Amino acid sequence: MAILPYEELLEGDRVVRAAPGARHELICSRLHGWVAASVADFAGTRLLPPRTRVQLTGETFVCPDLALVTAATGKLWLAAEVVSSGDHHTDTVLKKQLYEAVRLPRLWMVDPRYDNVEVYHASAYGLMLKGILAGAERLTDQLLPEFATGIAELFRAEVV
Repeated sequence: MAILPYEELLEGDRVVRAAPGARHELICSRLHGWVAASVADFAGTRLLPPRTRVQLTGETFVCPDLALVTAATGKLWLAAEVVSSGDHHTDTVLKKQLYEAVRLPRLWMVDPRYDNVEVYHASAYGLMLKGILAGAERLTDQLLPEFATGIAELFRAEVV
């Protein structure tokens, strides 16, 4: 299946995002599979398909690579953005500011350029960087007690 470009609306500005590449999609697929397995028994949480349109405000909708929402309200509580090297500014600066403004509880910035994951938690002062994970470290979250994955496994090359 060919992956197509997609569109986001960031504070009223239409932003056309390039179609994700093969490595981006491999990482996104792995992350989705592992998170799906960890929330299968969570009645209050839904995992949306990759790049599902999520409205943050009246003038802003984003398409995170991974989105967990509350089942009752559809409110986003965890977003993961797999950073694309061609337009990383949109994910790492613009969208991060928007997530911060709506007090998103959790944000994972998954960066294939450096094979690391930046983990952010909401705080009284905005999104707080809790850690940058790489190599043999594991990505976990107390809000997802069944979820844990090795960073090296997330970024490993596909065996052909």
